[in-house]
Amino acid sequence: MAQLAPQFAWLEITGFCNLACRHCYAGSSPQGTHGTMTPADWQRVIDELAALGVRDVQFIGGEPTLHPDLPHFIHHARGRGMRVEVFSNLTHISDAVWEALRLPEVRLAFSYYSDDAQDHDDVTENRGSHARTRANIEKARSFGIPMRGSVINVLQGQRADQSRRQLLDIGLRDVRTDKVRPFGRAASGAEPDISKLCGRCGRNKLAIAPDGSVWPCVFARWMTVGNVHEQSLPDIYHGVPMQGARAELAAAHPDKVPSASGDPSCLPDCNPSFDTCSPQLACAPDAACNPTEGDGHLREPIMSPHRTVRYSNPRIVGTDC
Repeated sequence: MAQLAPQFAWLEITGFCNLACRHCYAGSSPQGTHGTMTPADWQRVIDELAALGVRDVQFIGGEPTLHPDLPHFIHHARGRGMRVEVFSNLTHISDAVWEALRLPEVRLAFSYYSDDAQDHDDVTENRGSHARTRANIEKARSFGIPMRGSVINVLQGQRADQSRRQLLDIGLRDVRTDKVRPFGRAASGAEPDISKLCGRCGRNKLAIAPDGSVWPCVFARWMTVGNVHEQSLPDIYHGVPMQGARAELAAAHPDKVPSASGDPSCLPDCNPSFDTCSPQLACAPDAACNPTEGDGHLREPIMSPHRTVRYSNPRIVGTDC
């Protein structure tokens, strides 16, 4: 099979976050740091990604809006012709970040847990986070910034369906549902399981960490294939460790190996989907997509000791890829 050129990269510019969400796959928290990558390092990475033909980048964390150089990184990526998405908890957006988010071909993604403030705040472990997120959703809409919301079902009794409906009702046209990924804090101490990945990691995509480590996917953090402090991204992407990671993933997920002419993406598990709607997308009637609904399989939602269960065995719209 012909080698796939990279198209998409996650740039995890920080491990610092003002929240400590109980399901965070990255294990981010207020104790996290921006790592060892300097602004010059990230600029070089963006340049190398552009030279490789990467067209889309997503800035993640931690909370990427808390990195002081995020506006510069957005401008730099746009200057290299890349489309940009920033995935934020929408609780702390500075004026400089708002300005960068208003650039052409830049959009905003965010996680949302409930139309009920206590539900949302129980997930984030931060009182008032729901109110701040809602206020910034409205502010982003007032600026005309393209947005997508991701409703993640974390707690038993969580009002995920009502949350999705609320986001559609206030005017969003891209609202997705997702399951808890059993990595990071959501793994509850268990060893990472390759069978829980989508199986297409490392094929036309890669992730770069705050310490320069490169992974096939943000969820495959134990599969380090190189470090940008030591090698160029082309050498890492085409290198033996990445080839080994792809082979290991193909062996674990033989049904997910794409054909040479097929679409290697697996949305929304992997990409931010700039061009296509995913099977887990809950579209408004006037949205330009064609969603498919089906039964999904999610990890049992976490039980909060401070809540009453409103229903059991919750299910989520969508299909695993």
